[in-house]
Amino acid sequence: MLLALDTATPLVTVALHDGDRVVVEHTSEQPMKHGEHLAPLIARCLDDAGIVRQDLTAIAVGVGPGPFTGLRVGLVTARTLGFVLELPVYGVCSLDVVALEVVGTGAADGPFLVATDARRKEVYLASYDADGRRLEGPVVTRPAEVATTAPVAGAGPDLYPDAFPTALAVTRPSAGWLAAGVAAEDVELLDPEPLYLRRPDAVAGAPRKPALRDVSSLDSSGTMS
Repeated sequence: MLLALDTATPLVTVALHDGDRVVVEHTSEQPMKHGEHLAPLIARCLDDAGIVRQDLTAIAVGVGPGPFTGLRVGLVTARTLGFVLELPVYGVCSLDVVALEVVGTGAADGPFLVATDARRKEVYLASYDADGRRLEGPVVTRPAEVATTAPVAGAGPDLYPDAFPTALAVTRPSAGWLAAGVAAEDVELLDPEPLYLRRPDAVAGAPRKPALRDVSSLDSSGTMS
């Protein structure tokens, strides 16, 4: 049984996957309560599935990008459980999880962007082709610098509708889709280390990462037209 969790956004999400399907998924009802809600949500999922921790076979965790505090809660929990239970722990970019759901639900029929809240009036941003493969990013940037009419998933369109007027229905990473992506090997697996991207966390004097190209100018092969 695969345990999946993501704490890269204000809401905590936890799910269990039995190798064939997602058997249970729960999401916190209150934002910014990562430390208070993660452990109870894991326990609730285990109870609903009728299993105990020792029945888990692997752990998947969203590595962000996201705010430091939320990511730390999820990653420390995942790594601790992995250590105690002697289980593999797989990290996945949280933006890739959003993209996986966009493609899996047919929310977009071509290239698109994923933009999540980075606070400080910025977003975490990555671009994807029609199959959900990441083309560029993730980067942290101001919405006005990457304004586009291309389809955008994540919280970005709700927060910055002037910059991202074409909103997709998927607004946050789902632990269920994270679990399904890892089980089906449809996502890139990373080390369970936080993906921060904040400029103060970068090497001093490092140049600012360039803004992403507008995906509306990408052809179906992912190249600029």
